[in-house]
Amino acid sequence: MPRFEAQKSPMAPYHIRHYQDSDYESVVDVFTKGMEEHIPATFRHMLMLPRTLLLLLGVPLTLVLVSGSWLLAVVCFFFLLLLLRLLAGQPWKQYVAKCLQTDMVDITKSYLNVHGACFWVAESGGQVVGMVAAQPDKDSPLGGKQLQLFRLSVSSQHRGQGIAKALVRTVLQFARDQGYSDVVLGTSTLQQSAMTLYLGMGFQKTGEYFISMFWRLVGISTFELKYSFPSA
Repeated sequence: MPRFEAQKSPMAPYHIRHYQDSDYESVVDVFTKGMEEHIPATFRHMLMLPRTLLLLLGVPLTLVLVSGSWLLAVVCFFFLLLLLRLLAGQPWKQYVAKCLQTDMVDITKSYLNVHGACFWVAESGGQVVGMVAAQPDKDSPLGGKQLQLFRLSVSSQHRGQGIAKALVRTVLQFARDQGYSDVVLGTSTLQQSAMTLYLGMGFQKTGEYFISMFWRLVGISTFELKYSFPSA
């Protein structure tokens, strides 16, 4: 079976290595910016929902009928847009805050000091430009040994160079070497580029769910994906 080796690009050299404590600020920056990039897509998705269009049109028109003021209606319309923009960003900001208070508060302790887990960074030009983590899956089925892939992110300036694929390959090789039967992960329906990457590398969809009531209300689900090794 071929090894999933990290790759280097002749146009923009990079290499993948284990996380070091000196990487912390760079890792947090890459992760935070990567998550916040999903806010505009969430906002656009919310604007296309029928209930949102009804709200944006219905409330201002009601104000016109009640007050006779188009100015008040326009102000109300833009206020609703601002409110929706804030709502779109809140879950992502909360997610980042939660991660930075749990496993990412001490990456060495959470990953490098845990048997069967690891955290890698992609470095280019002396800077951390990507990251990925893996931990044993606590919900592995009876008789199975699954590794969960977490925190995959690549800085926007360094995408299109194969870094994300190389990071995933690093996790797959680690899982194979550690004797895991599968690698599992979750990604939202908004993250189409990530979904394309995973499916192209052999992951299969195994489930779909909503991680909170907010995501259910706005119709954004999370897909469960799994990569199974042939020898499993």
